[in-house]
Amino acid sequence: MTVEEVGAGKTAFPLPGAGRTVQRFAALRDVAERNLCAARLVEGHVDATAILAELGAPPPAPGQRWGVWAAEPPGEGLRATTTGSGWEISGLKQYCSGAHSCTHALVTADTAEGKRLFAVDTGVVGYRPVPGTWQALGMAGSDTPDVRLTEVPAVPVGPVGGYLARPGFQHGGIGVAACWYGGAVAVARTLREAAQRRADPHTDAHLGSVDVQLHAAWAVLEKAGMEIDQDPDDVAGVARVRSLRVRAFVESVCAHVLTHVGRATGAGPLCHDPRHARNAADLSVYIRQHHAERNLAELGALLARPEPRP
Repeated sequence: MTVEEVGAGKTAFPLPGAGRTVQRFAALRDVAERNLCAARLVEGHVDATAILAELGAPPPAPGQRWGVWAAEPPGEGLRATTTGSGWEISGLKQYCSGAHSCTHALVTADTAEGKRLFAVDTGVVGYRPVPGTWQALGMAGSDTPDVRLTEVPAVPVGPVGGYLARPGFQHGGIGVAACWYGGAVAVARTLREAAQRRADPHTDAHLGSVDVQLHAAWAVLEKAGMEIDQDPDDVAGVARVRSLRVRAFVESVCAHVLTHVGRATGAGPLCHDPRHARNAADLSVYIRQHHAERNLAELGALLARPEPRP
């Protein structure tokens, strides 16, 4: 599955909150199980489609490939300023998946009024992926270097602060967790195949442990999808807590799968099976989009000291 195939309608990715969010998560899961790097690019495109719809912007045109580049690590970042003809952006953006293949991207940038989302065309002068800025073996196929923008024309999408404030930001984060889940299923396949080849109680025990965790994780993702469809605009004000819970649990399940598959099968598949080695490396990197104890601390704070509702 590629972004081009998504644009051609070969796999349905319903918008989150439109009544088929579980099907959306299942589609992301299935792509990730086959190829986690491809899933990263597909997820970016379908997330961009959902963001544009939620913020009232035109959808991607046929043949376009969109990314969402909104990471805000310490560093230079992007700055958007107004010109006589509109907006332009300059600076360095990190973690730009699909930097060489995307035709367009949604990027977050600082403005005089605050953080804002913009759409940019990657085919213009002033857009340059920076060679050598992705050193990891894991997720190498996701084409995720830093990108240097120099006076690149940009179109605002939504109001200042709108990218993070919308309910879909939380819904989209669970879509990423569905990709993690698919990657974990792919890693677990090696353990299942080992157990099928030779009866061994220790291998069987590891497989049972992995199966329990994966079963629970998918149940959590399904429940989250149904809850999103019941309250897509987050009238109840629970979307952030739900996203933090689901992402934390799915990340922990992925770590559990990586550990138990590794303990059960040893170094052999990691050293001699290119498919498994890639799957394990990709998943290990991808789940680091979860901010571990920092996200757990945020969840605990929200539970202990709920933010007042407007």
